[in-house]
Amino acid sequence: MVNLLKTSGRVAGTLLAAALLLPAQEHTARPGTVNFTEGVVSLNGQTVTEKQLGSVRVAPGQTLETRDGRAEMLLTPGVFLRLGNQSAVKMVSASIIDTRVEVLRGTAMVEADQVEKENHLAVINHDSTTTIVKHGVYAFNADQPKVMVYDGHANVQQDDRTAYLFKGDQVTLGPGNPKLKVKGFHVKSTQASDSLYAWSKLRSEYSAETNMSLAQTVAGTNPNWYAGTGWYWDPYFDSFGFMPGDGYLFSPFGWGFMSPGFWGGYYGYGYGGGYGYGYGGRGYGYGYGRGAYPGGRGQPPVMTRGSLGGAVGRSGAMGARSFGGGFGGGMRMGGGGMRMGGGGMGGGGMRGGGGGGGRR
Repeated sequence: MVNLLKTSGRVAGTLLAAALLLPAQEHTARPGTVNFTEGVVSLNGQTVTEKQLGSVRVAPGQTLETRDGRAEMLLTPGVFLRLGNQSAVKMVSASIIDTRVEVLRGTAMVEADQVEKENHLAVINHDSTTTIVKHGVYAFNADQPKVMVYDGHANVQQDDRTAYLFKGDQVTLGPGNPKLKVKGFHVKSTQASDSLYAWSKLRSEYSAETNMSLAQTVAGTNPNWYAGTGWYWDPYFDSFGFMPGDGYLFSPFGWGFMSPGFWGGYYGYGYGGGYGYGYGGRGYGYGYGRGAYPGGRGQPPVMTRGSLGGAVGRSGAMGARSFGGGFGGGMRMGGGGMRMGGGGMGGGGMRGGGGGGGRR
């Protein structure tokens, strides 16, 4: 019951977001936008407040710094840079076709959910430049200069040498490794001991929830929408969310990101209701269900409707039409008789429903 109430509140919040959702051109994120902070975070020495999140941007030449805290900065659509404690990063170039940052101190992590061939994403660390080639998770340490690839593919250039890193590869930077020799590391054990990785994974999950809210809001209010891949503001989550222009994709952490068109095509609603009458008694049932989250990675929201109604939403398989439906039934005593309202079933992903008659 607690979970139902919790998700019902989220659905209500999503309806509020539908009324408040701003068009992309009115509230757009560009590379360098500070999307989330935790603890003490400053931009060029000035504390970044909670009210500034989503509107303050790290411009070229400026430095984002954490003291006892963490921060999330948006780069190109679908690419997040996250700073660990006691860390600093400087924006070098904020163009969507040339996005470059420099890690000055501490640790940073890049989650790249979508990298277009036109994007040039680079992280500078101790006179080396790491170019992010594809979808993945990349870790940078400026205090003990190195680059690690938890997933993906990156090219590290130092002087006239280039190292090609893939999942499970790391390279030490600086004069201690002039040949840029690549070494392996154990991914799972390192993930378990890396606090910034754990925080980034959690932030990725929240970002996927923001995307889900945005996708269903846009699909519900403007089914013919198409504004392309980008960052979109969600007032319910009070942050920017990443939304693909079409289809869906998974982050390297395993969370799903979908477009409004995908939501509309693979999520549906089922309604069912039934009424029965007998000797003044009345039974009533109403069911509400929603289709499956792609890949079964999370249970979709469900909620109850009506004083005697029930609801169930089921997960289905990725790539198939959803089969989550609503089941409802009511029962009421009256006038010496008993009637039961027939339950209705509706298939997810398609309109469906029906009412059963009453029976004595």
